Amino acid sequence: MLFKPDIKLCGITDITAQLLNKYNIKALLLDVDNTMSTHHGTVLTAGLMEWIAKMQDSGIKLMVLSNSKRKRIAPFAARIGLPFISLGCKPLPTGYLRGVKALGEKRKNVAIVGDQIFTDVLGGNAVGVKTILLTPIKLEDGWSFKLRRKLEKRLYKKYGFEK
Repeated sequence: MLFKPDIKLCGITDITAQLLNKYNIKALLLDVDNTMSTHHGTVLTAGLMEWIAKMQDSGIKLMVLSNSKRKRIAPFAARIGLPFISLGCKPLPTGYLRGVKALGEKRKNVAIVGDQIFTDVLGGNAVGVKTILLTPIKLEDGWSFKLRRKLEKRLYKKYGFEK
């Protein structure tokens, strides 16, 4: 079940401390593109800063994990006040394992939050962190994204999720 997320939600602000407690999640690795902003966007999703504050007030540790370059992620992470890992190489284990170590938690107590099954969910499941799949903020235009999203639709149907 490498492609099945543990949790499926619409948006990042739907994640609550109560939900994370239910799954014994103490830390989150956060994707950027189509999770906290549109793909390569700079506008934060509505309510993001308030959500970050609530998570931190609840004792949830947060860190950005992105496949994007440092040049893109460093300013974004600074703007939201979170540490980050750029060039995370998702779905390969490297970025996830670095993130888990930096957060100081066991894998079973960490979740990856992202919008893609073939990067965020696949990689998270492969390394043993929980996976929270979000509906993308805005669908991308590139052919590779279109192909992946088409394949994801089949998995959504298989797992009983609505797209």
